[in-house]
Amino acid sequence: MDIARPVPEPTSVTVAQDRLRIRYALLGAGALLAGVWIVWLAAWLLGWPIDELGILPRRAAGLVGILTAPFAHASFDHLMSNTLPLGVLATLTLYVYPRATRLALPAIWLLSGLGVWLFARDSAHVGASGIVNGLMLFLFVIGLLRGDRLAVVTSLVVFFLYGGMLLSVLPHEERISFEYHLAGAVSGLLAAIALRRRDPMPARKRYSWETEAANDAVDDELELPRAADVPVLWQRNAGDAGHGRVIAFRPRSAPPADDRAGD
Repeated sequence: MDIARPVPEPTSVTVAQDRLRIRYALLGAGALLAGVWIVWLAAWLLGWPIDELGILPRRAAGLVGILTAPFAHASFDHLMSNTLPLGVLATLTLYVYPRATRLALPAIWLLSGLGVWLFARDSAHVGASGIVNGLMLFLFVIGLLRGDRLAVVTSLVVFFLYGGMLLSVLPHEERISFEYHLAGAVSGLLAAIALRRRDPMPARKRYSWETEAANDAVDDELELPRAADVPVLWQRNAGDAGHGRVIAFRPRSAPPADDRAGD
């Protein structure tokens, strides 16, 4: 579905479109979370070994984990630690960048898994942490690159809430896959650079002083020109430059004596 871009002055139509945009984001994020929870519950109830769903680096059998590892979690605490940030970040990404997310989310999913398969330690890597880190860095970087108000506000909010995730790309605990976090962050960075123009820029709000300046420019065009700017309709000869022209008048002849005043 195509989502209309946000506009600075809301109307009844734009409010309805924004509600559709919010519904689209909530449904998309909810579907992603539902898939994660359903797979974890099925694995817990049926006794599926988590390792079979994870990424096994540099093994042909481990390639399927690139698709399934984000649905698998090692424990309930692991699942809960990823649920809230995944839901928040997925909702924000779908709301602010609906067109870019259609490519960014699959790219982060696949590239982060491929990075783990190629370079990670020889162990089973599971969890949605790679996607969470990728979405966080995607939202932060694309907001700085685009520079519009909604993008910058989203970028700052995301960094304030989840900026500490950047520390998880460094090895600090043996049982935590920092490789998955690092691969997800790199994937989110690349997706932000590649897809920063995928969604149209929102219309810029025009302030009153800008409108007044435009009106003043129109008024200036309607003002009468100055006298110095009006072209003359006559031109002096070159020889008349520097002095005026004197017009000689013939003297009046004296009236006859009989016409003078009498006694």
